[in-house]
Order: sequence, then C-alpha cells, then structure tokens
Amino acid sequence: MYTLRNKVQLIGHLGNAPEVKATTAGRRMVRFSIATNESYKNTKGEKITETQWHNLVVWGKLADIAARYLEKGKEIAIEGKLVNRQYDDKNGQKRYITEIQVQELLLLSGSHRGALD
Repeated sequence: MYTLRNKVQLIGHLGNAPEVKATTAGRRMVRFSIATNESYKNTKGEKITETQWHNLVVWGKLADIAARYLEKGKEIAIEGKLVNRQYDDKNGQKRYITEIQVQELLLLSGSHRGALD
C-alpha cells in the first residue's frame, strides 16, 4: 500500500503545446496541461459534461520525449504524483500551485501511440 499514497492516473487531451524549459543547472523540464471530462445525467435526464484542467510537469529523459511527441489536442494517459509548491509572482505576491509530476506517459492518439520512455 505504500506506493498508493500519492498516485495520480489520468487520461485526457493536451490543452496546449508543451512548454520546454531548462533549469539553471541544465536539467530539462516540460510543462503542459490536460483536460479530463466526466459526464453524468442531471435530475432532468440531461447529459452534463464537466471538464477539469490539470497542470503537469515532466523532468529529465521523459521531458525530452514529451517535448518531441506531444502536441495540443493529443490524447495521453499519465501516471504521477501530486506536488504542491509556492512562489512569489512578479508583484511579490505569494502564489500556490498544485501540479502532477509525471512519472509515466502513454500516447493514446497519433502516429506514435504507445508508451513513451
């Protein structure tokens, strides 16, 4: 059960092109967001679809692969963990963000379908 303590699995579509960055130490990082949809019927029997957006970050070798193959609109499956962090914005205001640090990535649509690792 130890491995289940902080584990996230999602399937969704990329909402934007991956943003590639490098840290001052030269470590590569890729950020992007995915949308997941959940549908249900309301009390009137109407189908309702709710969309949730998730911020994701990928590091290292997997970041190189993500930068190469991921494009806006592609469907992917990810597994990772939730990470909370804080930073000061350009106005000096403290901001908080929750991201998913991706550890595994699977491309579900496109010509390079399959595990990316």
